[in-house]
This record gives sequence, structure tokens and C-alpha cells, in this order.
Amino acid sequence: MVSGCIILAVVMQALDTTIANVALPYMQGSVAASADQINWVLTSYIVAAAIMTPPSGFLALRFGRKRMLLVSIAGFVLASVLCGAAQTLTQIVCFRLIQGVFGAFLGPITQSILLDIYTVEERGRAMAMFGMAIMVGPILGPVVGGWITDHVSWRWVFYINVPVGMLALAGVSAFVAETKRDAAASLDWLGFGALSIAIGALQMLLDRGEEMNWFASAEIVAESIISASAFYIFLIHTATAKRPFVDPALFRDRNFVAGMIFIFIIGAILLASLSLMSPFLQTLMGYPVVTAGLVMGPRGVGTMLCMIVVGRLIGRIDTRWLLLTGLVITAWALYGMSGWSPDVSQEAIVMVGFVQGLGLGLLFVPLTTVAFATLPASQRTEASGFYNLSRNIGSSVGISVCSAMLTNNTQINHAEISAYVTPFNQAFSTPGIGEALDPTSPSGRAMLDALVTQQSTIISFMDDYRMLMLLTLAAIPLLLMLRRSARQSSPPRST
Repeated sequence: MVSGCIILAVVMQALDTTIANVALPYMQGSVAASADQINWVLTSYIVAAAIMTPPSGFLALRFGRKRMLLVSIAGFVLASVLCGAAQTLTQIVCFRLIQGVFGAFLGPITQSILLDIYTVEERGRAMAMFGMAIMVGPILGPVVGGWITDHVSWRWVFYINVPVGMLALAGVSAFVAETKRDAAASLDWLGFGALSIAIGALQMLLDRGEEMNWFASAEIVAESIISASAFYIFLIHTATAKRPFVDPALFRDRNFVAGMIFIFIIGAILLASLSLMSPFLQTLMGYPVVTAGLVMGPRGVGTMLCMIVVGRLIGRIDTRWLLLTGLVITAWALYGMSGWSPDVSQEAIVMVGFVQGLGLGLLFVPLTTVAFATLPASQRTEASGFYNLSRNIGSSVGISVCSAMLTNNTQINHAEISAYVTPFNQAFSTPGIGEALDPTSPSGRAMLDALVTQQSTIISFMDDYRMLMLLTLAAIPLLLMLRRSARQSSPPRST
């Protein structure tokens, strides 16, 4: 019952991470936002979650895990209602920030509870269960979001959290026991503030860089200096303070450090590739929102099926082989996506998405298990916070970088292709083409511009998927950092 209640809260949070993706074009028209600006709906949530994830360990210790879990669920539901009622882009971004603040605590707290109530032998299956809850977002998010947006309104992709949240709230109240509180626990405000400023400034830089022409803008230069300076202060303070915000011993654990780097890359691949799929299917291929959601769903199905199997393989097969297999399969799927055009069939999209899901399923559970395998129980909640922080930052950076690359490469490709669109191009002498696409007439130029823009966008999507493929392959050498841990004794079981 404890597992069921806390998993329900994770499902709610995971669902909300992806359910808004297919509704973004509808939100964009409703709040009069540009293509770059509407992505703030995704990144504002992720960056708020990233900033507030690390102090989850302190808050759980200071106020109790159950109390923090209840507050997180209630706050998340309230923020969801506000998001659904938002009338402007500013409002929805602000309410998504609030939603991200409360949602930040759900992952680390529920993960630490699962790690505590299961033995060492059972943790592989426990993390598979946790991973499947996380993957409900990619499975149900696009499908449910597409259906709700098409049949009701995009606002209901947020209102749907109310019944799920109420059920999770009742379950946690009834079945989850409170932990001991440490009234003397204190937060290192300097370390927390420095890290928060570094993450916030980095996200502002990524979100506004393309619009402001990157480092040609004084704002972007200032944000980069602020982010780098704040991160430097955080590092120095962590190394010298008596009771720093994060225990430096965490980063002396090789498995945990490698796990954080891995989960950063997985976070970037997971949400960045998902954020690219919606505009590709709806804008370039003209899919209705429901069809786009259904076509995107099988990727999550592949992930969940693979997690069920992998949960039983943990401990029997070296996790490094599982991770290597997952990276290779994911890279192969992204290679296939890098060759997509609007002529690609639905069957190919479903098949490649399903295979990519299998690859991600082979990564998440073994990685989570091996990252925490060599950490003592006393450090798990804090470690879980920073582990989820790394995943959130990876997701945010991945979405922002892919969005910026898509916009920038489209402009570059448009300029390069346009250089060949002249009256002297022999293609215009072909019967039928010269009349329909006459570069000397206004209507012909308009049609040519639309055609060139479409071709430029297709190439830009290919470039983004190719970049994600190379990022996946670049993670393979990190496997050398991981080591197999000696079996530890089981921690005391608690409920």
C-alpha cells in the first residue's frame, strides 16, 4: 500500500512533465506566444524543479518525509489548477514555476522511501517499479494530452491532476508513516542560493540566447558571468564550509558521480527528443493532435516493458553490459530518426519510437541501482535530490539547446538553399515547375519561400536528432568509471 500510494504521486508528476507537449501549439495560439517563448512552459517547470530538488533532503529531515510529501502533492495540485486557469504567457510560466517547486520534492522523497522499505535484493524490482511510474509520462502523456486537447481544451491537461492528486493525498495520509524530525537541522543558505542562482542564470541564458543573438547581447554575457560566478562560489563554499549544502563525500563515490553524468545525458535525450516530436508530427506532417499522441505513445510502452524485464535481471547480469546495450539501442533509434522526412510512414515512427523506448528502459533502472549501490543509507535522500537535479538540468538543457539549434539551423539552411533559387536555375525550365514556382512572380516567390522553409526545417530536425545520437555515443566511455559494488547488508525495514 505504501508503494502504491507514493507511486501514484510519482505518476501524477511524471504525467505532467510530458502531457503538455502535444498541447503546446494550442497554448501558443491561446496566449499569443512565439515558438521559442512557448517552450518556456516546459523549461520553467523543469528549472524550478531542478533548483528545488537538492534541498528536499534537508526539508524531509527538518519537517518529516510524510509531511513534506503531503505538502508537495497539495501544492502541485493547486498549481495545476492555476496553470489551467492562466490567461497569459506570463501567468502560465509563473504558475508552472510554482508547480515545478512542489513537484521537485516528489521524486527524491518517494525514491528514498522505496529504497528504505525494500531489501538490497529487492531494490532492483523497486527501482523498476519507480522507473515505470516515471515512464507513465511518455506513455500516457502524449495520448491523454492529445485526446483532452482535441476533445475538451488544453486547460484540462492541468485540471486532470486534481483527481489523481486527491487520491494520492488520501493514500499517503492513510498508509505512509512519518519519520523522525531533526529540529536542529539547518540549511546552508549560501550554498543553496549560489547553486540556485547558477541554475537560474544558466536557464535564462539558454532560453533567451537565440532571441538575443547569444553573446552579441550584453544580457547573455551578463547571465553567463553570473551563472559561472555563482557556480564557482558554490564549489568553493562546498569544499571549505563546515556544514555545506551538499556533503562533499557524495562526490567521492565514483558510481554516484558517473550516475549523475549518465542521468544528465538520459534526461537530455528523453525530453529533448520528445519535445521535438510534437512540432515534427503536427507542423511538418500535419498530424491531428490525437494522432500525434498515439504515434508517440509506443516509445513509453517499450520503456515500460523493458523495465519489467530489467528489474529481474539486476544482480544477475553486470549492469555495465545492460547500460552498454541500452546506449547502443538508443543511438541506433536516434540514427533512424535523423533520416526522417514528412514522407516517413506511421509504422516507421512507431517502430523507431518503440525501439528507443527499449533502449531507455535498459538505461534507467540499472543506472539508478548502480548509482546508489555504494552509498550508505544516511546519504540516500540527499543523493536522490542531486541525482534528480542532474536529470532535470539535463532535460532543461536538452530542450533549450535543441530548440535553439532548430531555430538557428533553419535560418542557416534557408539562406543556403535560397542561394540556388534564381531564375537561372535549370530546374525552373522543367514543364509545370516553372509555371507554379515562378521566382519572378509574387505568388511563385511565396510558394518557393514556403517550400524552402519546409526543407530547411526538415534538415534542422535531422541535425538535432543526429546531435542527440552523438551525445548518446559519447556516454559509452563513462561505463569505465562504474564498478561493481560489494553486496551490502540490508538497511532496517520501515514503513
